Amino acid sequence: MSVLKSIPLFLLAGLCEIGGGYLIWLWLREEKPAWYGILGGFILALYGVVATFQTQNFARVYATYGGIFIVMSLLWSMKFDNYSPDKYDIIGALIALLGVCIIYYAPRN
Repeated sequence: MSVLKSIPLFLLAGLCEIGGGYLIWLWLREEKPAWYGILGGFILALYGVVATFQTQNFARVYATYGGIFIVMSLLWSMKFDNYSPDKYDIIGALIALLGVCIIYYAPRN
């Protein structure tokens, strides 16, 4: 699968995982209505489905999601939680992103 086809799937899965988890967080930690948790659980289940559309094996797909989710989680927190990452957050996220790009996109025989 090409980079241009896999990246949108990684981003969609990230939105499902982070968005669903955030809704459950709001339900349990911020005392939002139960439907937040139910919707969050449904969206988290969609994340599991979206991940299967990648063509690499399970190990590479989930390792790569981990690095991409690090970056997306920081961006999500900046947008929705007024979080301001420090230089170590940014450096760590970039290192993780570089690492997972090597894992997923390195040419193999």
